[in-house]
Amino acid sequence: MTLSITSAFDSGNIRLLRVEGTTVNLEIVPDHQSDFYQWFHFRAAGLGRGRWTFRIVNAGGAAYAFGWPGYQARASTDRRAWRQVETRYADGVLSFDWDGADGDLAWFAYFAPYTSEMHYDLVARFANLPGVTHRELGRSLDGQPIDYLRIGTGTKQAWLYARQHPGEAMCEWFMEGALERLTDRDDATTRALLAAWTFHLVPNMNPDGTRRGHLRTNAAGVNLNREWHAPSAERSPEVLCVRNAMDTTGVQFAIDVHGDEAIPANFFAGFEGIASWTEDHGAKFYEFARRLAAHTPDFQTERGYGKAKPGRANMSMSTNQVAERFGAVAMTLEMPFKDHDTNPDPEFGWSPERSKRLAHSCLEVLAGMEDMIAPRTIR
Repeated sequence: MTLSITSAFDSGNIRLLRVEGTTVNLEIVPDHQSDFYQWFHFRAAGLGRGRWTFRIVNAGGAAYAFGWPGYQARASTDRRAWRQVETRYADGVLSFDWDGADGDLAWFAYFAPYTSEMHYDLVARFANLPGVTHRELGRSLDGQPIDYLRIGTGTKQAWLYARQHPGEAMCEWFMEGALERLTDRDDATTRALLAAWTFHLVPNMNPDGTRRGHLRTNAAGVNLNREWHAPSAERSPEVLCVRNAMDTTGVQFAIDVHGDEAIPANFFAGFEGIASWTEDHGAKFYEFARRLAAHTPDFQTERGYGKAKPGRANMSMSTNQVAERFGAVAMTLEMPFKDHDTNPDPEFGWSPERSKRLAHSCLEVLAGMEDMIAPRTIR
């Protein structure tokens, strides 16, 4: 059987250049109207029982090429279990091997995918459950719905939103975990949370980028997490509709869920540098991070991004905008494409299941901080 490579499916991205013997040369396609690229997701058929080497030859020009060293690609033969495969990066080329004896048909991806169809399955699974309200906040540039789910009756308003950057697939796995926990009415922690809080969840803010196989942008090549200061219907309707909904509810607590290419750990980025920063406001953010690190070995506070200097926060980013606009305890959660080095899993690395468990941990920690985050009047 002749080797066949395709990415012509939901969230697929790769371009076949040439096959030389058992070496397959590939390149990642940049996001539409953008120079960003790093996400890949493709299928290989006709692998037989030979040993193949896949080479992504333009990896050196990727948006975050400095993240390739130490990274392991994911492979699956059933599209359910995504295991790490030994991966090398040298001279701008990312390469990994596959033994056809492990499967004549296999899929490869930057991380375990969460496709558009999986998103619609997620919405269908939870939208009609008791206590859950679903609505469309708006439409993307390609006309896809921005799905929103509300759960809880409390006076405090919590927003969880994900996949502004569509290639960060671990984010929607996190959101699935959050929805599973928040709809478990047999759980005492959940019942307490839903009495104190109303949760607003947007599992995928960038459905166009997801379907198109983008790393970081929407259908117009726009990075949504640089639009929060002035979102528009022409460039970033996805942000506009979410921010408008926040204006209606108010926000006391928010997690913007992301993935990081280089740092092999889970960490938060905060809102240092906003104009209204106070030590008391910041202390609540730091305390949430401290408690989460004490709660689960899958989180830590030693590694992360630098802090903005006073008055120098980038207000086009959601965490800074939400913290300033609403006085919220806001944070950006970064999960790794690699593994969590202080608590590694050699087979699966950082994975869908661990992403979901981290969501559970975040909710458990929030349940213990009710005395620190006061409700505000809804606008």
